[in-house]
Amino acid sequence: MKFRRGADVVTPDGDKVGDIDRVVIDPKTQEVTHLVVEKGFLLTTDKVLPLNLVGNAAEDQVTLREDVGDLEELPDYKNTHFVEVEEIEESEQLAPDDEDVQADTVGSMYWVPPAGRSWWGAPGYLGYPGTFGYPAPPFVRETERNIPEGTVALNQGAPVFSGEGEHVGDVEEVFTDPQGGRVTHILVSQGLLFEERKRVPTTWIKAFEDNEVYLAVGEEVLDRLPDYDEEAEAE
Repeated sequence: MKFRRGADVVTPDGDKVGDIDRVVIDPKTQEVTHLVVEKGFLLTTDKVLPLNLVGNAAEDQVTLREDVGDLEELPDYKNTHFVEVEEIEESEQLAPDDEDVQADTVGSMYWVPPAGRSWWGAPGYLGYPGTFGYPAPPFVRETERNIPEGTVALNQGAPVFSGEGEHVGDVEEVFTDPQGGRVTHILVSQGLLFEERKRVPTTWIKAFEDNEVYLAVGEEVLDRLPDYDEEAEAE
């Protein structure tokens, strides 16, 4: 099976659900566990789709199984909630450098109290925080992703680096074993090193991250790979 960012996700009847946004990979087993389907058409939020609900995946289209059920019941890719600063400091769970776990002091004029807290229970004139010099409440907005622990949501388009640390191209597509869902290759687009696209085996990958892929082999080895021939591959 092939998974390309932007590929259509459709029901068995051919109705478009959304587009593939990311592929969720377990780096330990190198298996695709889920797909992140971008909102639109039949979905109101980005959803995390288990791979076992995929019936078929081709170049530009992923077809869901007959028993896929209600797609709106799938978990959202991201959940955002408000957390008191004291709770974050105590738990030390906040990761400011992670693009998907963000901490922002909520704007004082547009702050909305978390569930269970009233406007009038907050500091500020008439309960409106940040007005007339009064400080805004010590809350931050935290975003969490609903993907299995230890997995990465690979951003197709993520830069790929050689063993020497040189940027050789970007992830264009992910190939999996149709039986087990194990990632076998990644298709690397033309870049500083590659004049044509190359299909790189995952045995050459040292580390997957959400927005970067690191290879264990050097540029000399990569240069020996044959160019990817999409037409020959389809035959």
